[in-house]
Amino acid sequence: MSVRKQFTPEFKREAVQLVESGSRPAAAIARELGVRRNQLYKWQTELRARGNTAFPGPGARKERTTEVTRLKRELARVTEERDILKKAAMYFAKESR
Repeated sequence: MSVRKQFTPEFKREAVQLVESGSRPAAAIARELGVRRNQLYKWQTELRARGNTAFPGPGARKERTTEVTRLKRELARVTEERDILKKAAMYFAKESR
């Protein structure tokens, strides 16, 4: 199994600048940088579409990830509440007998 390479946003921007300069073919730049030519084109498309917000980096969380984390916390809290209420119901059921 191969490990995915991770590139910094600065690396991606500089790679796109090299492609857009037109001084060398994209295939040569890709070989030199150790990436696939198609990846360079994807980075170029993303940079054009999103500008400064392109390439948020591994440290930046997406909205969905943040929402999932929040929901997991809420689920844990509600599960704990349910378990406490179940125990209380069993206790009071025993008391009433």
